[in-house]
Amino acid sequence: MSDDAQHCSFVLLADFDIDRGAQLTYQFPQPLGTDEGLLANLMLPDGAEKQPEDWTIFFLNQTPFNTIAPVLALEPSHPDFDIDGIYEPDVSTDQPELLYVLNLVRTKLDKTARRGAVVKAMAICTRHPFIQIFKPVLLMALDDYFANPSQDCLSRLFDAVNSMDISMVPVLTRHEKLIMRTSERKDVFLEKFEDYLQEVNGDSGIAIQNAQATPSTVRQTHRKSASTESQGSSDGKIPWRNGVHEQESEWGREKDLVRSDSLKATAQIRKQYSPSEASFSLDGSAVWVGNESGLDQVGPGNGNGNGNVPYRGRSSTDASSSSSQGLHGRRDDPTVAPAAANVGMNALKDTHFFPAMVDFNDHHLPIKIPLSTFPEEVGDYSLIQLVQTFSGPTASLSGPIHPHLHTNGAMTPAIIVLFNALVTAKRIIFLGHHRPAGQVSSYVLSACALGSGCGTILRGFIRRAFPYANLTNREEWESIPGFIAGVTNPIFEHSGAWDLLCDVGSGRMVVSKDIYANYPTNPIFSQGPLIMRTGTLRAEGSAGSEEDVGRPSRDIAAPQKAELSGKADSSDNLFMEDILSAIASHYGEAHVRARFTDYAARFVRLSARYEEDTMGSTMIGFPSSSYTERPGEPRRLGGGIGFVDEATCARELAANASRIEAWRRTESYTLFQIDFRKALGTDPIQGFDVLHQLWRLRHARNMPNGEAELIMRSIAESVRTYDQVTQLLSLMPPHQNGLLSLSFGLFHQQEVVRELTIDIFNELRTYPIGVQFLQALNHFQRYAYVRQAHAREARLLKDQSTLMIPAPPQISRTPSNRSDSSIVGG
Repeated sequence: MSDDAQHCSFVLLADFDIDRGAQLTYQFPQPLGTDEGLLANLMLPDGAEKQPEDWTIFFLNQTPFNTIAPVLALEPSHPDFDIDGIYEPDVSTDQPELLYVLNLVRTKLDKTARRGAVVKAMAICTRHPFIQIFKPVLLMALDDYFANPSQDCLSRLFDAVNSMDISMVPVLTRHEKLIMRTSERKDVFLEKFEDYLQEVNGDSGIAIQNAQATPSTVRQTHRKSASTESQGSSDGKIPWRNGVHEQESEWGREKDLVRSDSLKATAQIRKQYSPSEASFSLDGSAVWVGNESGLDQVGPGNGNGNGNVPYRGRSSTDASSSSSQGLHGRRDDPTVAPAAANVGMNALKDTHFFPAMVDFNDHHLPIKIPLSTFPEEVGDYSLIQLVQTFSGPTASLSGPIHPHLHTNGAMTPAIIVLFNALVTAKRIIFLGHHRPAGQVSSYVLSACALGSGCGTILRGFIRRAFPYANLTNREEWESIPGFIAGVTNPIFEHSGAWDLLCDVGSGRMVVSKDIYANYPTNPIFSQGPLIMRTGTLRAEGSAGSEEDVGRPSRDIAAPQKAELSGKADSSDNLFMEDILSAIASHYGEAHVRARFTDYAARFVRLSARYEEDTMGSTMIGFPSSSYTERPGEPRRLGGGIGFVDEATCARELAANASRIEAWRRTESYTLFQIDFRKALGTDPIQGFDVLHQLWRLRHARNMPNGEAELIMRSIAESVRTYDQVTQLLSLMPPHQNGLLSLSFGLFHQQEVVRELTIDIFNELRTYPIGVQFLQALNHFQRYAYVRQAHAREARLLKDQSTLMIPAPPQISRTPSNRSDSSIVGG
């Protein structure tokens, strides 16, 4: 494997010597060229001898004091690209690529050793942020070293990790990653594993091709199984109207898999009405209506209506669609049969991960590589753990009330205070006295994910994060503005060199008593119109009133009384109540991450609106505007963040003004400016704010017919390629009800809106990922789509057949006893 594909850059080994302390024993394949004492102390944290085993994480090439300088250039320099090949421009292009270090320290009791124990640590340095995948092999390697302490153990580990073959890992775009991380389906983007499946299954690859039946084969099998299974069924649950129905999919070799009550109910109806297969063929359709309870052998359902149903063969609903099969699986004919899906899911289990293998000392270690990780997400962090720790019954929040941190005065939830401290680049310490260093490290990584919107919205947190920090390098990491550090020594609490202290043991969160001296509040609302708009409204659900929040604090020792108050029904408090309710209801980590991602995204869009109101323009969002329709002028869609009314907008701006102003002075803000400018030029959907239109469809009251038509038309005309489809779907995740808001167009009073909605769904249906989103709609919505699309197809065919009828003079000479078939044939 070439250097460009190296998974392990270095392997390190450290010992604890009773006389000399922590010592770096081995560096393989070469010295790192940095302070060995620093590395050894990071690998052997304080109190390591009290723990039988502990994991720690730290970074290299992060700051000048921990930048490596190897003699040989083993690591390729890709300053503008992240691990997935996605362009990620940095503010300073001369910064070396970050190296993530996963370290395992173990204490073994030994009566022959001084103090009765031996402490050793082994670390892997990698460019992959998903460092947790190396834990199994690192465990075995350290065992190997204890049994036979030599550099050969490091060499074997280095070679084993770098021999891991991930050449067939699917490369996902940003929008594909966003879709995958919010989908609970085990078969999402299964079509992207085609090369891997053919490789691992050998002859099964031929079976997959054989399973890709032609439409005629599918129809014959479909008919046969439909007729044989129709006897004795009277409990179908499909709503029928005007004799129009949806044909269900039944593959001959998979009858037991795709059995449904609705299929049985269809047989009697088919004798009365059988739609033309040349028109709107639903043979092999996955967008069918009926009981899908027997279809969970491939992808187990989640029982919450999110469409977690198996991957099955399907055909396009649009007869005019291209029949070519491309890279992303677009098709009009069924090309992935249930048999093929079964083969794929048996090998993959879950398409969120790529199955790899590491061979170490005759052991085959299975590795699951996550495919939707972003660079700001390091390790296997847990936002649920973070929320529960600082929102539990023993949690407390103390210290001065500061507008940068407390958006709802004294009632601001602790997690929101932490988020505000992260985005405003405050100095944050996670203290874990008598706690394993690995536990403290996990909280730091979780905090970085919290502030960055799980890596999908903001950047710049990992660069200033120190998952484990100690006294050895204290001066260096404390000199980094806005550091996020994890420590186990309580001396750091008394040092006072922090703005927010988070005690992971007790759930205690403390704001520094010197917070006002370090961060004096600055005047905001520099323009009169905004002061008038926000200062004349009484705040309902914000910190005090807008007048109080907007007024600068001139006396830093005496915060204004109104700022100490808060509202129990503020947006932040309601949001945290929802999060805690979701956790109590056993929602998974993916759902909680998605909710915090939405929170970070809305904060950014609100900041753009704030910039417009205070400075007249913004460089971090679409201009705020509403839908306009004037005589003689073209209609224009709105843009920017959406609000139910202006009063809500005023409250939100007033409550968030201080933290927005503080965020605008951070590196994270600068990086987001770069990212947004890049997105404007590279996003597949161009020309309008898609997120605003979707918000309007979800929340608007009494939407004008013209706006509904223009929204649907703009989406229909802008979603014509696979990349455009994935961008649209990434903005409609399952936890926001997926395609529900678009499906309302099927019931609009104007026919043109209904027709445009069908066009959008037809385009989505030509790709497997689009079909999965359509499957997530309820039966009523799916049936409305199928019925209307079928009716339109029938009309189109009728119009085409009308063109084939001879001219009127010929018709007038046609004898009345001639059949229609003779007319057409004559």
